[in-house]
Amino acid sequence: MSGRLHGRRLQRATTPTWLWVPFAVALALTLGPIAGLLLNVPWAQLPGLLAEPEVQRSLALSLATAALSTGVCVLLGVPVAVLMTRLRGTAVDLARGALLVPLVLSPVVSGLVLLFFWGRFGLFGSLLDAVGIRVGFSPAAVVIVQVFVSLPFFVVSVMTALAGIDEELELSAATCGASAGQILRHITVPLAAPGILVGTLLAFARSLGEYGATITFAGSIDGQTRTLPLQISLALNSARPDQALGVCLMLVAIYLVVLVAARFAGRLAVRWR
Repeated sequence: MSGRLHGRRLQRATTPTWLWVPFAVALALTLGPIAGLLLNVPWAQLPGLLAEPEVQRSLALSLATAALSTGVCVLLGVPVAVLMTRLRGTAVDLARGALLVPLVLSPVVSGLVLLFFWGRFGLFGSLLDAVGIRVGFSPAAVVIVQVFVSLPFFVVSVMTALAGIDEELELSAATCGASAGQILRHITVPLAAPGILVGTLLAFARSLGEYGATITFAGSIDGQTRTLPLQISLALNSARPDQALGVCLMLVAIYLVVLVAARFAGRLAVRWR
């Protein structure tokens, strides 16, 4: 108990009071729009709006593609993060920069670069089209978009976790005769597991909310490529604001679940250390 009191006193002594002003402004700028959404949601009609077939199809497609793309991010991202953390050199720095480019691209630009590569007349898409495989405007296109925009988030999260691992543990294991694969499997990945979990949740949330690149490269086809963000846009353009608000609330609820899970994973990371 005395330790907690000492910690609180130390926090008060080292935290300037004026910091509460920008904190309050940032909180208002964040929670204000959410409050506006909640005040305008047609609560009485909400169950019926969310039960509509097109909304259910969009929800199922969003969850399925986001889960699949997150799985791809994990399978590709862990090896990438390990290499980017362990290796040094100009080539590695360039590769790291290339992998993080989607973080700074606008959604429309992301959609265009995917179209020029995976599209029917794209660099690689034309080869697939020649053998009868079309990627654009299909569920596969949605997954490709989500992986493109979410993979950097996952990689950065895992790299941060890997950077916090004591290298002496891995070196000691190597000295004792453990192979590189054994070290990775029994030491590196377990110690980085909380960061991997947080990155997985971030990748899922990012995939779920993708809009611009999806509509540019995959289009908005009911039951095929129309995810929840695209359903919101369609509802607004079709003069159905009530449905748009309902779907927005659904997305916010899913994000809150992800945030709570990420918070739990963060606490797990502290205990793990």
